[in-house]
Amino acid sequence: MNYCLIIDDSRVIRKVSRDIVESLDFRVSEAENGEAGLEACRTEMPDVILLDWNMPVMDGYSFLKALRATPEGRMPKVVFCTTENSLDHITRALEAGADEYVMKPFDRDILAAKFQELGVLPASHSA
Repeated sequence: MNYCLIIDDSRVIRKVSRDIVESLDFRVSEAENGEAGLEACRTEMPDVILLDWNMPVMDGYSFLKALRATPEGRMPKVVFCTTENSLDHITRALEAGADEYVMKPFDRDILAAKFQELGVLPASHSA
């Protein structure tokens, strides 16, 4: 079973995201900021990470740069899930190593499509 880590400072967003991702047959864990996310990755590297941009302690951009700087941190697919929709933010995220970029609010159909594009979800799980 694939493993997804959700990193977002909003408890509500983590809950909604968890419900969606679990409905796609993923194991899920959560972190409330980038620092907690890095700790979770040290314990077990996920297959895919849903990552918020704006968080206290360590933001998503800083998390992604730190993750990708580690040898094992190249493996997970990272999907930025954020309200930041400027071309500058998207470009910075992709240059830092994000694999996809999704605008909030998102739904099951959007995440299922992105996960299929990234190769972490079989087509049999289409929305």
